[in-house]
Amino acid sequence: MATETEVFSELDQFDRKILAALAENGRLSITDLAARVGLSKTPCQIRFKRLIADGYIEGFKAVLNPSKMQLDHIAFVEVKLSDTREDALRSFNEAIKKIREVEECHMIAGRFDYLLKIRTRDIGRYRRVLGERISTLPHVANTSTNVAMETIKEGWGKFGSSLS
Repeated sequence: MATETEVFSELDQFDRKILAALAENGRLSITDLAARVGLSKTPCQIRFKRLIADGYIEGFKAVLNPSKMQLDHIAFVEVKLSDTREDALRSFNEAIKKIREVEECHMIAGRFDYLLKIRTRDIGRYRRVLGERISTLPHVANTSTNVAMETIKEGWGKFGSSLS
């Protein structure tokens, strides 16, 4: 069975250009996408559908402006668990998915177990989320918070340059 690296390397230059263009602007019409990648409409549409079917494209969504929604406060939280056996990890994973303020959750190999990205409107709301929700999750032993002062780069919009 082929590894992910082998499968990804099987994508040709047109597939990579399609992915790069869509990562930058997911609202491109097939006609515009075809023109941008140097294909006619039908072959581009066939490749586009294949990339979806093969799982390279998981879906499309709107990129929301957090500032307009008054969600300017970003905290990165290091979470250390008291137990890291599979049942404990599974329990934590299921519980963390239910907290809407948690924008991202990554299991980490290092001095802590998880890194969370939490977005709230202000430090007061963050404090409540941490104290009432995060700290009470299964097997949480301790947390450490790092508050973002400014976001320099976020998202996949310019991911495409590494696909070429």
